[in-house]
Amino acid sequence: MINVAFVCLGNICRSPVAELVFKNMTEERGLAHSFRISSFGTSDCEEGSDIYPPAKRTLIIHGIAGNHKARQISLQDVINNDYILVMDSDNLLDLLRLTGGEFGEKIYKLCSFTESPRDVADPWYTRDFEKAYADIEEGCRAFLEYLLKEKSAAFSYDKRH
Repeated sequence: MINVAFVCLGNICRSPVAELVFKNMTEERGLAHSFRISSFGTSDCEEGSDIYPPAKRTLIIHGIAGNHKARQISLQDVINNDYILVMDSDNLLDLLRLTGGEFGEKIYKLCSFTESPRDVADPWYTRDFEKAYADIEEGCRAFLEYLLKEKSAAFSYDKRH
């Protein structure tokens, strides 16, 4: 089982979109049993909130359904996950502060796995939910390809069932 957590600021736009996109990708490939996928915010400002409606609409347009309640990430959440995928440099700095600089080997920017590493711009401010979705989808796809190459033995259960 590979534990993956996606992280943004409030856990109502980018990280829940990434969580649902990645869950969809693993299901489509028959790999869902090999993953535990979650998402968090670095702030508690949206704790308990649903996915922000424009982000939810963008998911629906792309045929992805799911529900979510915002949660703030804790040090225990960092410890319990194999990969923490943040959306931008601010999220990365927030996690490094939370962890005291520990666990850096498991914290990555989502789009660092793409051919064009970059931040996923926050659609709360840009209002461009489609662009954020495209960046997230590209990042999730590249991350999954990375895992399929680097951790192929972890997927043997799904191949047998």
